[in-house]
Amino acid sequence: MTLANTAILIACLLPIVCALLAKVKGFSRMGRSDGYDNNNPRAWLAKQSGWQARANAAQANSFEALPLFIAGVLVAQQMHAPQELVNNLALGFVAARVVYIGLYVANLATLRSLVWGAGLACSVALFFIA
Repeated sequence: MTLANTAILIACLLPIVCALLAKVKGFSRMGRSDGYDNNNPRAWLAKQSGWQARANAAQANSFEALPLFIAGVLVAQQMHAPQELVNNLALGFVAARVVYIGLYVANLATLRSLVWGAGLACSVALFFIA
């Protein structure tokens, strides 16, 4: 497995990390009226605010970013782009997404948007390096 393929796996796991962040505070209160409701998790998440709501939004955005990134890696590899460059762009994307999630949860919108753009640039660049 190439490093870029490993980056795809990591990128696919990032939304799950965001979901856990969004829910972690509610896990300790499970069974109470304000605790996490595993019978209706989406409704419970919709009621959250602050960093939990932002972690949930980061989860949605992480899922939205996946198709372009995955396609970019696969196209670059299929077209026999230099693997080291594919790996570097894939790692750049993952690094940008990790920072993006942190900035989203921390409510630093301007920086978050800049880092989002860097991740998008990595995904788009994958299509043009072959």
